[in-house]
Amino acid sequence: MLELTNYVEPFVEVTVSTFKEFVGVDVSPRHPHFLDPEKGFEWDISAVIGLSGVVKGAVIVSMKAELAIKLTDILAGEGHTDIDADVVDAIGEINNIIAGNIKPKVPNGDRIVISIPTIIKGKEHSIAWPSKQTRILCIPHKAFDDDIFHLMVAIELESIV
Repeated sequence: MLELTNYVEPFVEVTVSTFKEFVGVDVSPRHPHFLDPEKGFEWDISAVIGLSGVVKGAVIVSMKAELAIKLTDILAGEGHTDIDADVVDAIGEINNIIAGNIKPKVPNGDRIVISIPTIIKGKEHSIAWPSKQTRILCIPHKAFDDDIFHLMVAIELESIV
């Protein structure tokens, strides 16, 4: 049976390296916890990538608009003031890189299929999960001086024989 920890730690490693190498921003992970789906959230944009194959689930990056705009200004040039098409593309691409770069770092990663990013936007939106049994690991990350974004990983592992 595959172990969940074989997947979670590489997600953190890949997230830190993606922000450093692709965006040029140092981020540091905070204490991971399981997400309480009943709790209110302060996210304005989320990029969701589905996972299938040897793992089934999703990887999500969620943040406030201000951080998304800062990151987009770094990647696409300054001047963004709201969640426009450039911001949607930038946050989707950051999550796409995280999901794609996880494959060589986990057991049987070549058997993971990733979807294209789906973007959810809206002040304080929530993400509905299909089952109360779905456990979502949330790993907050600090960026810049006081910005926080959340990396969420919800995966179900398949047995490999």
